[in-house]
Amino acid sequence: MTDTTRTAPSGPATRTTRDLTRAAVSGWLGTAMEFMDFQLYSLAAAIVFNKIFFPDVSPAIGLIAAMATYGVGYVARLAGAVYFGRMGDRIGRKKVLFLTILLMGASTTLIGALPTYATIGIFAPILLVVLRLVQGFGAGAEIAGATVMLAEYAPVKRRGLVASLVSLGTNSGTLAASGLWAILLAVLSDEQLLSWGWRLPFLLSFGLMIFAVWLRRNLKESPVFEGRADVVDGVALSRTEVESVIAGSAATETATAPGNATAADSSPAAPAASVLEAGIRQRKGKAFFLALGLRFGQAGNSGLIQTFLVGYIATNLHADRAVPTDAIVYGSLLGFVTVPLIGLLGDRFGRRPMYIALTLLTMAFAFPMLLLITSGNTSALMLGMVLGLNVGVLGLFSLESVTMAELFGSRTRFTQLALSKEIGGILATAIGPVVAATLTAVTGSWWPIAAMLVVYSLITLVSAVLSPETRGRDLVRLEDAV
Repeated sequence: MTDTTRTAPSGPATRTTRDLTRAAVSGWLGTAMEFMDFQLYSLAAAIVFNKIFFPDVSPAIGLIAAMATYGVGYVARLAGAVYFGRMGDRIGRKKVLFLTILLMGASTTLIGALPTYATIGIFAPILLVVLRLVQGFGAGAEIAGATVMLAEYAPVKRRGLVASLVSLGTNSGTLAASGLWAILLAVLSDEQLLSWGWRLPFLLSFGLMIFAVWLRRNLKESPVFEGRADVVDGVALSRTEVESVIAGSAATETATAPGNATAADSSPAAPAASVLEAGIRQRKGKAFFLALGLRFGQAGNSGLIQTFLVGYIATNLHADRAVPTDAIVYGSLLGFVTVPLIGLLGDRFGRRPMYIALTLLTMAFAFPMLLLITSGNTSALMLGMVLGLNVGVLGLFSLESVTMAELFGSRTRFTQLALSKEIGGILATAIGPVVAATLTAVTGSWWPIAAMLVVYSLITLVSAVLSPETRGRDLVRLEDAV
């Protein structure tokens, strides 16, 4: 059995400003790479993959097949969240973040080196799916791990601001991937794009991966993980080992009771039994479902505004597809102000009040936003999308980055946060656009989109009201906030 008689940490280790800066850059860069990788793939799937990996089928079937390879990544994300989440809670955040960035970066680079269908036939799309699965497997825990690491590194009074840098990574990655593809489409002919040009964005990501791997290799472990009472020699005790420590402590207390002639020395090196007991006896579930509800509004609104509305505006409103795309770009640029601002306000006024304010604003703005979008005026359309994106998506994402980390205890924080993010993403982001497409087709109107925005935001509002205020919570504590 593992020796638990050595001294366990009694609190979080100290970190310098340089350590914090390195962790902040690492978290931002990893999230940027995740979203850049996925955006590179989604754009390639829509533009060229149906022609170079599925050329022997009709264009429509080829597009469906290409998008299906995009979708399998989301299945792999959930598996990655479970596998790497548990590993991160067991052996540390740093080791897992090193592995996830390596998996994501290597698979993305190798996609750019794949032979096409014309070269190796059916093995080309098979290899594409395999690399997509590997990419998703690593990405499933990347943003959760980066969120946990930054929240556990950040000074208590600036935790919301520092953790919000993870959210900025989404903007950075999406804009970088979109910019790369915009340049390729502008300077290359169709023949050049199909023969070799499509490979460039994937191959260029190799340099970014090398820098990110180097950065994380030299990153110190989370001070909160090192300060956990259940961590001995850098590895968390199993439940059986924790139970053994608690039982041993109880026996020692009995032996040292007043009047007991056989009193024995207590074991000063064993972790505090009362702290350990609080961490493993707590009934899990409430914090997870609250976090899932908090995630629902941001993820659902994102699927509707950033995915569904782009196609709806072009198809149903007959607008130039560049208009909603440009609106997303402008909204993302404004997000570089919105995200840290909301992080600061969360540090100043608390997480619950900011969640309540943002969800109420989103609900109040849902129908006016759709009126702006469907007005027939390009400027009004773009204004509606930019405001909706920043209030209902990016603002909530900024709060989510710190609040979900604070809700969970340190013993299972990585696992629970990763699962709540991925399950919420699948239920809201993946399914929402399909539901919206069905409802708008049946009704022939835009109002179901606004109604769904209200419902998604209402779920988050209820969760925020039921949640405790987590600002300033001691993240070393093993148990959840509720």
